[in-house]
Formats: sequence, structure tokens, C-alpha cells
Amino acid sequence: MTDPLGQSQVLPYIKSLSRHGYKFHLISYEKADRFAQHKKVIQAMCDEDGIVWHPQHYAQGKGLKSTLRQVRRMCKVAFYLHNKHQFDITHCRSYISALAGMRMKRKFGTKFIFDMRGFWADERVDGGLWDLKNILYKQIYSYFKRKERAFLKEADYVISLTENGKNEMLSWDSTSKDIRIKVIPCSTNLELFDPTKITSEIQKQCRENVGISEDQFVLGYIGSIGTWYMLPEMMDYFKELQSIKPNAQFLFVTGESPEQLKEVAIEKDVDPSAISVISVLHHEVPHYISLMDASIFFIKPSYSKKASSPTKQGEIMAMGVPLICNSNVGDTDLIVAKYKAGTVIKSFDTATYKSNIIEPKEFDSTAIAEGAKDYFALEAGVVEFLDVYSKIYE
Repeated sequence: MTDPLGQSQVLPYIKSLSRHGYKFHLISYEKADRFAQHKKVIQAMCDEDGIVWHPQHYAQGKGLKSTLRQVRRMCKVAFYLHNKHQFDITHCRSYISALAGMRMKRKFGTKFIFDMRGFWADERVDGGLWDLKNILYKQIYSYFKRKERAFLKEADYVISLTENGKNEMLSWDSTSKDIRIKVIPCSTNLELFDPTKITSEIQKQCRENVGISEDQFVLGYIGSIGTWYMLPEMMDYFKELQSIKPNAQFLFVTGESPEQLKEVAIEKDVDPSAISVISVLHHEVPHYISLMDASIFFIKPSYSKKASSPTKQGEIMAMGVPLICNSNVGDTDLIVAKYKAGTVIKSFDTATYKSNIIEPKEFDSTAIAEGAKDYFALEAGVVEFLDVYSKIYE
């Protein structure tokens, strides 16, 4: 919960659902440095709505044995808490927690929601983390694909982030035709990502913090880079943007190392002084999006990305900022086209970048923000989850 996704995609949901009468016990694994830095903030957010948080230590980079130990720990904690509180439902976010949720159903009869968040095992392969030429990784991949089929078979409800991912699962011979599956994209807290709440004083302070003047064109990126986001290609796009708008500045709102980002800039023959980097808590992200004339994210297109819903898309659109993204990632390009929210590139080359240099004046920022309200509203997602919770006993 101390990671940005926990603050944007988990806590807002369960805080809202708590206000509809549901009582949550939250088991999460936390990285030591982030936990030490943010635990008081997260604890206060949980306490506000009566959420009982059970943070566990996440051992980073310790290999398969460590992961298995943490899965066993999750099951042990979940079983212990169930014996005390007699849970009705286990709501499992992604595959690792679903291992515990399925065991809870088998052992205690609790209802099991598989909130899958994407094709996790295939993401590990497509992202180069699991090399199937290695017999061990091939066995691990096969294990999780078997578990994936079991999750879909035994879950009382399945949540998919995209229509593309849902249609893919329904095409599998192993998927039951009476499976209950609902599409709920990564939602956006529109009370937080609201451009009308950004004052000129806030913008002035943010500009000072990152060293960007009012007359500069700002291309923005928010979030981590990680395995999937194509930083070199995004830097290539920025280089072409600079050839048209020499005063352009590339603003990264991220926890990534500024030195590493500037190294990539140098490799791409981009002046590193044109790169600004700042790391902030989630509630401050809208302040910096408000500085952006346009925002960009390129994601490696692959089979597993059929089920991907980038959190940043709703946040950027909610702030009325046009975006540049690529096709073949979940429902992303369909959403951009539907709401006229930016430009979608279909290949990563200089000619394509040149023909897709974005001009903000060609886009209606109010209409983009309204599109986010229509598609990504947190309130709409909460209504969908309430529907799942109520139907799970039918």
C-alpha cells in the first residue's frame, strides 16, 4: 500500500466500499524503505474508514524460495484472521494473492474473487523476466498457467481490466461458458485528479521545484519505468518534439533515478538539462500533471498486454491533458479514439514520431476530462464492485 499503485488502485476502492457497509482486513506486502517512509500516512488512511491493515515484510530480489515463503505466510495470516473474524469473501488482487484466496475457498468455503489485473505469467515471459528456454522458468510458467485455469474455474467472480482481455479469456477452450466476469478498468480518483483544484500558486511552486518556466512546452511522464515502458523510444519522440519546439522540457514525475534518465537522454543525443525529474506522493501528482502540455507513455506491445489498463491514462485524461501512446495495449487506443484524447502511434520510428507531434490547441481539454469521468471514474468502479459483491451469493 506504500507503493503508488496501492494508493491509487487499492485504498480508494476499499475506502469507498467500506462506506457502503463492508468491513475489510487488508493483507499487503511492503518494501522496507517505503514502509518506513509512508506507513503513518497509509495507517491513517485505513483508520479513517475502519480498514484493518496487516502489513507484511516484502523480501525483494530473494528468488523463488522467498516468494514461496511469502505465499505460505500470506495463507497463514489469512487463515489465522479468518478463524478470528469468519470472512465471507476473499478479494484477491492478482495471481499470488489468488493462491491464498483459492485455498481459503477450498478450506473454509469463503467466496473467492479473482481480480486478475492482467495475464501475470505471460507478462513475466513477455517482459523477459522468465526465459522459457530455462527449464526452471518453464516449469514455473506452466505451474501458474495451470493455476490461472483453476482460478478462472473456481472463482465466484473474475475481474478483468479490459474488454480485450475478457474476450481473450472467453476464447479459451478451458474457460467455462457460464463464467461470471466483469470488466472494471483501472479507475481514477476524480476528486484528486481535478484540474479545477489547481491554483496558480500551486503551479508556480511546482514550476520552481522542477526548474521549468511558464513559456516552456512541457512533455510529461508519470509513474515508474519498469519492465514495460519504453524509455528510449519516448526519448526519441521527445528529440523530434524538440526539433519543432526547441524550448520543450521533458518532465518525469517518478521515483526513478534522475541520473539513469539523463543517461538515456545523453545516449539519444538529448541535452540532459532538458530533463526534469521529481518524486512526490500520489496526492501531489495532479499538481505536476497540470504543468504538462502533453503526456506520453509507450508500452511494449505483446500478447499479455491485451489485459493491461495503464493507471496513468485515466489520471492524465482527468486533468485534461492530451496524450501520446501506442496501439495494441489493452483498450488504450480505443479509449483515446473514442474521447479524442490524444494521438496513437502504430510504429516506433522517426517518421511516425514526426507525423504525430502533438499540438495541445487541437484538443479540447474539457472534453478529455469528461471522457475520463465517463470511463475511469472511481465512483463507477465502486458501483461495479458493489454489484459483484451483491451478486456473488446468487
